[in-house]
Amino acid sequence: MFKSKRLKMILSAAIALLFGLSAISGAEASAAAELSSGFRQLNHAQLLSDMGTGWNLGNTLEAAIDGKPYETGWGNPVVTKEFIAKVKNAGFKTIRIPVSYLNRIGSEPEYIVEAEWLDRVREVADYAISQDMYVIINMHGDGYKTVEGSWLIVDAADQDTIKDKYKKVWQQIADKFRNYDEHLIFESMNEEFDGDWDDPKPADYANLNDYNQIFVDTVRKTGGNNSARWLLIPGWNTNIDYTAGDYGFRIPDDTYRSAEIPASEKRIAISVHYYSPWDFCGAESQITQWGAGAVDADRTVSWCQEDYMESQLNAMYNKFVKQGYPFIIGEYGSIDKTKADPENNTYRRIFAEELCSKTKKYGGVPVYWDNGYNGSSGFGLFDRNTGLATQQGIIDAIMAAKEETPDYDPGVEPVVVKPTPVPDGSFVVTYDGSDSGTVNMTIESRLKLNIDSWTLEFKFSGDQKITSIWGGKYTQNGSSVVITNADYNGRIAANGGSISLGFNASGSGEKPTAFKVNGSLAAGSAAGPEIKYGDVDQDGSISSLDFAAVKKHLLGIEILTGDKFTAADVDGDKSITALDLGYIKKLLLGMSAYEDFPAVGK
Repeated sequence: MFKSKRLKMILSAAIALLFGLSAISGAEASAAAELSSGFRQLNHAQLLSDMGTGWNLGNTLEAAIDGKPYETGWGNPVVTKEFIAKVKNAGFKTIRIPVSYLNRIGSEPEYIVEAEWLDRVREVADYAISQDMYVIINMHGDGYKTVEGSWLIVDAADQDTIKDKYKKVWQQIADKFRNYDEHLIFESMNEEFDGDWDDPKPADYANLNDYNQIFVDTVRKTGGNNSARWLLIPGWNTNIDYTAGDYGFRIPDDTYRSAEIPASEKRIAISVHYYSPWDFCGAESQITQWGAGAVDADRTVSWCQEDYMESQLNAMYNKFVKQGYPFIIGEYGSIDKTKADPENNTYRRIFAEELCSKTKKYGGVPVYWDNGYNGSSGFGLFDRNTGLATQQGIIDAIMAAKEETPDYDPGVEPVVVKPTPVPDGSFVVTYDGSDSGTVNMTIESRLKLNIDSWTLEFKFSGDQKITSIWGGKYTQNGSSVVITNADYNGRIAANGGSISLGFNASGSGEKPTAFKVNGSLAAGSAAGPEIKYGDVDQDGSISSLDFAAVKKHLLGIEILTGDKFTAADVDGDKSITALDLGYIKKLLLGMSAYEDFPAVGK
């Protein structure tokens, strides 16, 4: 929507000083096409699970005055990391960041985008990605005829110039984020159309298809992680009928994608928006109620109700999801009309929950449109100044939406994502409680990478029986217990991330002493290995071989996991840095003792 209404691989200076490492030049970096070691290849099912439910940072980085975007141009405040944290804490896992470029793009033939603007876009994206959220960055207002400075016009005469400019701008954006991991998704454009609400003209739609192809080719050719990240492609005006129907939309060829992507998998998703019926969702009218539960016939319309929503999303499934292309509802929502009808928010909640449930049912991700405006006719869910929720009821409805059981034949076997296998010692399990009664547990990761699901196994020594549980799902067969993650806590972040769970148990017996997580023995278990800090190769002594192993880890040559990771973390901060290397070096030079390792005293 466009409304004027308003890694953790840190090669520190200490490493360079210790080893005289030379930095890789920008030219050399851009020439390499390998994926970074932390980049995760997500299939369709994993992507949908990870992205969850999304939210738009609307009317901010796309806000333009006199043809130039300004972050605060339409009245919203400067974005902060603290505000993004409030959005995450509300339950949103994905943020779409609409961005306009317009007159921040320089003149031909280079079309250089102002560095300051790209830096700010990256900074805002970092606010979310650093908090393990997914981010969608697009080109938002550059294709609107009604916006001063717009240039991405599908029915303009000089398409060669437009396409050249489009390619060069996206090349700069892609280069800026080239080494970002899978949490970043590019969207080629926004509601691109000719401004005419009639059916699209074939020649104009062909230009839109050309833009999408240029976008995919350009991003992929920048290499690095861009060769494998998910890309988001809209059809005509992000309209479902014009995208899924027979009007000329063409999915771009993905010729230059990474060879590391499994041949059977796609890395392109389809972008559409949902504001139907507009009379309820966006028009400042007396249509304030929606759905089968509407009680006032004068305040509702007969079209675009639940059955229509179902048919629209089913069309996306049949056209794209069956082929392996997920879809993202990049915008949906309804404006506040409580002044006209005090019951309006009830129907806004119903609409949001229904849309989210059906989107998940048919293989998509819903992303709510929030323009930051919380008054009459606003889409806002949060106060942008305080971060406090202004529409907690709608947020609760969005989060309550569950994937419905499909009433169609999916035509494909479901993808089962198994827990990630890991070496012994990759997790630490704590068990806080008596032999029975209430028990609280934590699972802490020592891995370099995130995991997306977990299974905890242990045995009771007596006749204990679990009677209730939180933070997981369990089965018990005799003394053997298997606990799997709940729907909301499958991910355990790398380098010290943890989750909590607990249960009540009856009976008596000794505390369990051996635990397995994802099939590997947890560190600290009775049968587990004893960790000696600094002894990375676990040969009983600390030597130059251990020093070299830590150095290789820092250089990304040979990543340490499990007990080796724990042994290398001699300062006990749940990460491996140049400081750990320095402690080991001082010990080898006789400048310190084993007891001086900070982790030893912890």
